[in-house]
Amino acid sequence: MMFAAMTSAYIVKRNQSKWLDFDLPVIFWYSTVVILLSSLTIYLALKAFKARERSRYRTLITLTAFLGVLFTGLQFYGFGELGQHGIQLIGIGSNPAASFLAVIVGLHVVHVLAGVLAIVIYSIKAYSSSVKNYSSLPVELIGTYWHFVDILWIYLFIFLIWIR
Repeated sequence: MMFAAMTSAYIVKRNQSKWLDFDLPVIFWYSTVVILLSSLTIYLALKAFKARERSRYRTLITLTAFLGVLFTGLQFYGFGELGQHGIQLIGIGSNPAASFLAVIVGLHVVHVLAGVLAIVIYSIKAYSSSVKNYSSLPVELIGTYWHFVDILWIYLFIFLIWIR
């Protein structure tokens, strides 16, 4: 609901004066591919967990965490590119368009990092030899959250490209 409210506010605000139109850096396309790949890897990790393929699960859950961190890094790199083109995101000299982008994408990144933290915790548990719990519920919950974050990014990305 928070993202729906922010995107609604974005639409209302963009019709006011002094709105700066700019293109998203190409790196945001790459980050979109990365987060889509991470959804695939967490899906495959869950399948491996349920099949009790521990080695495969370890690899896939770790890869998912890596892809989440990579996604976040690419987002920050994209913000850096905007700054290099003179588009200040927040503070004095910023424009509401850039500030909306910073807030919307920044909040999404916070959600991604929360998911990465959960994935990292379960990645560490996957390498622990003392844990023998084969309940798939925690992995399913993390997967559901991760797919939500992915779908949310797709919505935001499409919104930011088409609605601008």
